Amino acid sequence: MIEANRKLWPSLPIPALLLDANDRIKDANPAAEGFLNTSGKALIGAPVFDKVMIDAPLEESFKRVRDSQSVLMINDVDVSSGERKPIQCNIQLAPMVDRDDEVLLLMAPRELAGRLGRSHSVQTAARSAIGMAEMLAHEIKNPLAGITGAAQLLSMNLSQEDQELTDLIVGETRRILKLLEQVEQFGNVRPPDRKTVNIHDVLDRARRTSMVGFAANMKFVEEYDPSLPPTIADADQLQQIFLNLFKNAAQAAEKDGKYGTIRIRTYYDTSLRLRRSDGAGRVPIQIEVIDDGPGLPPEIAADIFEPFISGRENGTGLGLALVSKIISEHEGWIAVDSVPGRTVFRVSLPIAPKEEMEPH
Repeated sequence: MIEANRKLWPSLPIPALLLDANDRIKDANPAAEGFLNTSGKALIGAPVFDKVMIDAPLEESFKRVRDSQSVLMINDVDVSSGERKPIQCNIQLAPMVDRDDEVLLLMAPRELAGRLGRSHSVQTAARSAIGMAEMLAHEIKNPLAGITGAAQLLSMNLSQEDQELTDLIVGETRRILKLLEQVEQFGNVRPPDRKTVNIHDVLDRARRTSMVGFAANMKFVEEYDPSLPPTIADADQLQQIFLNLFKNAAQAAEKDGKYGTIRIRTYYDTSLRLRRSDGAGRVPIQIEVIDDGPGLPPEIAADIFEPFISGRENGTGLGLALVSKIISEHEGWIAVDSVPGRTVFRVSLPIAPKEEMEPH
C-alpha cells in the first residue's frame, strides 16, 4: 500500500481487508481486526474465507471486479468471523488500480450506515421541534399554574360530585406541567464535566437506585469485564443515562404483574469508530442493557432515539432522546437491537486519555 494510503488506512472507520490475487489477506485495518475479533498478525496471509464467513458467493464477485476493474456493491449480507453472531453488512469490492489483481473488501455494518444516513435530516427536524417546544413550555407553564390554583379554590365550596371535576382539572394540569418540565430539561442539559470514570461504579449506583424504586421487583444480572479501562465522562450524566435505560427495561419486562430480568453486560470492542471533525474516534467501551420484554414496535424501532417517539401509551418520547443527546455530547454512540423477548440497548464510549489516567 502506497505511503499516502498507509496514513489513511488506520483511520478508516469501516472494517476493510486488502486481498491479493489469490484471495489471501494482504492487510487488515484496525476496524477489521476489532470487527473480526482477530489480530492483524493472525489475519495477514490467511485465505479470506478461512477468516471471514460471508453469506454470499463472493468468488465470482472477486473475478468480476478484477476483470471489469469496477466497484461492486452487495447489500444486506450476513458477515461473521465464526466466533460471534453474524452481523448484517453492506459489502463493497473495489479493484486496486495497477496493483496486480488486488481487491479491497469493505464490510459496513448496516446498523451504523443506517443511522448515519438518517441522522442529518432527522436531527435538523428534531432540533426545530425541540426549540419550538421549549418556547411553548415556557409560555404555557404560567397560565397552567393559574388554572391549577383557580380549580383548587373552586373546589373548597363545591359538592363532592363537582369536586371530582376540579380534581380532574388539577390532575391533568399537573401532568401537563410535568411534561413541559421534561421538554425544558431536554433543552437545558448542561455541558458534561468530563473526568476519568470507572463505568462499573456508575452502573452499580444506577442499579442500586433502580432496585429501591421502579425496578424493585426486577432481577438484575451483571456480566462485567473487570479489565475495562476507565472512560472520560460526567459521572452524574452517565448515571442519568443508565437510570433511564433501566427504567425502560423494567417497564418493558413487566407484563400482567410478572417481572422479568435486566442484564447489564460490559466488554471491550474496537470495531466501532465515529467520524468526527478531528478524525475518527474510537469508542471501544461497550455497555449493554438487555431486557426480556416484548421488544420495540417495528414501526418506531429505527427512530426510537428521536424526540416525541415512544413505544408506550402516554409516553412522552423524550427519555431516550435525552439519553442519545447526552451520549453524543460524550462523543459516544447508542444503538438498539430488538426482537420479541430480547431488546438490547448498547452504549459505546471512548476510553480516558492516558494523561487523564495518570495520578495527579
